[in-house]
Amino acid sequence: MSPDAGDARPAPAVGRGRFIAFEGGEACGKSTQSALLADALGAVLTREPGGTDIGARLRALVLDPATEGLSSRAEALMMAADRAQHVAEVVEPALAAGRHVVTDRFAGSSIAYQGHGRGLPVDEIEQLSDWAAAGTWPDLVILLDVPAAVADARLGAARDRMEAEPPEFHAAVLEGFHAQAAARPDRWAVLDGTGTIDEVTAAVRAVVRERLQLLG
Repeated sequence: MSPDAGDARPAPAVGRGRFIAFEGGEACGKSTQSALLADALGAVLTREPGGTDIGARLRALVLDPATEGLSSRAEALMMAADRAQHVAEVVEPALAAGRHVVTDRFAGSSIAYQGHGRGLPVDEIEQLSDWAAAGTWPDLVILLDVPAAVADARLGAARDRMEAEPPEFHAAVLEGFHAQAAARPDRWAVLDGTGTIDEVTAAVRAVVRERLQLLG
């Protein structure tokens, strides 16, 4: 016999999921490693920009080599708009439901690309990202470190609007990533991204086990 409403018991509280972001310059292996980690964790796999339908439209515009005349501030606001929709539609609902989330890029990329790369005030980009994400930040950021020469060789000739930026831009972006990692060693982990896929995967899983006590 089914219990009546008075006998119903509340469902156990669901713990919040963990949020992991992969960061790094172009062709560092983020997409491959984020997919492998998400699969190992049974996590939601997403990306920035483009993790939502609205974000995909913004991504197409920002990365299209035909997009000309876009100001640095407009670019930063477009990335923030993508992040606001991404967090509201994908990241926060999954975390609140107890799902882990793995993203290919998050706020660290805005700070590195629009802050250090474009020369906008880094503190303002950080504040903008915090507002857009409603205070949501990753529990762990994995920075895949790849020298510029290696990344350039991996990219090949066909490049999007960001990939086609000059070497000095990408050098500033890498400096921006390392500056963030140095400032927040409790949240960031820097891994060598030049090894084989299996070697980098092993390093990623080791740091996830150590920092978040996941993956057994």
